[in-house]
Amino acid sequence: MLTRIRAFFDRVGGDEPAKAAHEDRHVAAAALLLEAASLDGVLGEEEEAAIRKVLDDRFELSQDDIESLIAEARGHSDGSVQLLGFTSKIKDACSYEERVEMIEMLWEVVYADGVLHDYEANLLRRVGGLLYVSDRDRGDARKRVVARMGLVDGGED
Repeated sequence: MLTRIRAFFDRVGGDEPAKAAHEDRHVAAAALLLEAASLDGVLGEEEEAAIRKVLDDRFELSQDDIESLIAEARGHSDGSVQLLGFTSKIKDACSYEERVEMIEMLWEVVYADGVLHDYEANLLRRVGGLLYVSDRDRGDARKRVVARMGLVDGGED
């Protein structure tokens, strides 16, 4: 597994087969989700469940694959997440619509505990910029999540 983690960071954009890029995108997404979930200082059960749910919903992975992916991502997001590295892998491997979907996944995780903290909102603004997702689309993604979760929209955008 350590070899796979090292290989993840050593890969260069289009030089790897499509499957490797797909896996890179999954690991990068999971690492960003973990970082977003733990920004408030606590990685709660609601947030962990939200991470598993969005990974299952969006990537259609088996539960074993999800657990393996989360374990691999934990190795990358040990409190020193490198946003540029993860977001560039996602930006290079995903269409604009998929990048908006990634933002929506992040909103689902940060709202899992029902509270949006300032540092979580800040992370979403930074990640949105690094993924080249417009403020409007980032805000629309947030509004969809708030509506789907039945939360009161306090506004962020």
